[in-house]
Amino acid sequence: MSIAFTFPGQGSQTVGMGKGLADAFPVARAVFDEIDAALSQKLTSVIWNGPESDLTLTENAQPALMAVSLAAFRVLQDEAGLDLRKHASFVAGHSLGEYSALAASGALTISDTARLLRIRGRAMQAATPVGTGAMAALLGLDFEQATAVAAEAAQGDVCQAANDNAPGQVVVSGAKAAVERALEIAKAKGAKRAILLPVSAPFHCALMQPAADAMAEALAKVVIEAPAVPLVANVLARSISDPSEIRKRLVEQVTGTVRWRESVEFLAGAGVTKLVEVGSGKVLSGLVKRIASGVEAVSVGTPEDIAGFAPTLG
Repeated sequence: MSIAFTFPGQGSQTVGMGKGLADAFPVARAVFDEIDAALSQKLTSVIWNGPESDLTLTENAQPALMAVSLAAFRVLQDEAGLDLRKHASFVAGHSLGEYSALAASGALTISDTARLLRIRGRAMQAATPVGTGAMAALLGLDFEQATAVAAEAAQGDVCQAANDNAPGQVVVSGAKAAVERALEIAKAKGAKRAILLPVSAPFHCALMQPAADAMAEALAKVVIEAPAVPLVANVLARSISDPSEIRKRLVEQVTGTVRWRESVEFLAGAGVTKLVEVGSGKVLSGLVKRIASGVEAVSVGTPEDIAGFAPTLG
C-alpha cells in the first residue's frame, strides 16, 4: 500500500478545531504554542473561541488551518510512530495546505510556515480593493469548458480558472463584473449550478500578482530544505523535491490554478492507494472519491480519528 498525506485549504476552518488534540496530547499543544510565539499573537484563542468572523479572516484562517494540520501530524508521529520516509510516498496540499505539507515533510519549520502564511494571508487580502473581485463555482462543467467560459467572460478583465477541484467542480476567479458574466455564460452552456462564493478576495488569479510579489520577497528570506518525500505541487500536478523549485512554485501558486484534480490523478497513477487528509474537515477526502474511485480516502483531525488510523500504519 502506498500512502500520500494531504492537507486542507481555506474553507475547512471551524471554531474549536484542534482543541481536542491540544487537550489530549502535549505534542499537539506544543505546536499551537509555537505558532502563537511565532506570530506574537494568541491565535489559539481565535481558533478555539472565535468569533468566527475573526477566524475566517484570511490572515488568521491560513496559519490556523496549518496549526491544526501540524498538531494532528505531530500526534501521528508521536503516538502512532508515523515516519514519512517509511510510511508515505508523497505529500500534497490544497492552496495554503501546500505550506502545511512542506512543514510536515520538514522542508519548512513550523514557525517559518506560520509567519509565511500570515504574510500570504495579509498580502492576498490587500491585493485588490474590497468588493472589486469575486470567485464562483461552476458545477457540471469540466475544466476545459470552465476555462472557455472564463475566457469568454473576461472581455478585457481578469477571469480565469482558479481551482480545478474535481470533475464537474471548477472555481473561476477575477474581476467581479467578469465573474458575474461567467455565471450567466456557464448556465447557458449547461452548468448544473453556477454560484458566487462567499470569499473576501479573488484568489488564484492574475489580480493576486501583488501578493505573489510579496511572497517572492518573503520566501527568499527563509530556508527551504528538501522534503522527506516529494511534494505534488499545485501548479504542476506533479512531484518536486528541489528547494529552489519549491520556492518558485509557491510564488506561482498565488496567481496560478490549483490543479487538484490532476494532482490526485497523478498520485493514483504513481501507485498511491490511500490518501490521508490531515487537519480540519473532510473536504479533500470527499473530492478524492470523485476523482479516483480506486483510491481510499480517510481524514485524520481528531483524537478519535488518530486512534482509528494508527493501527493501519503497521
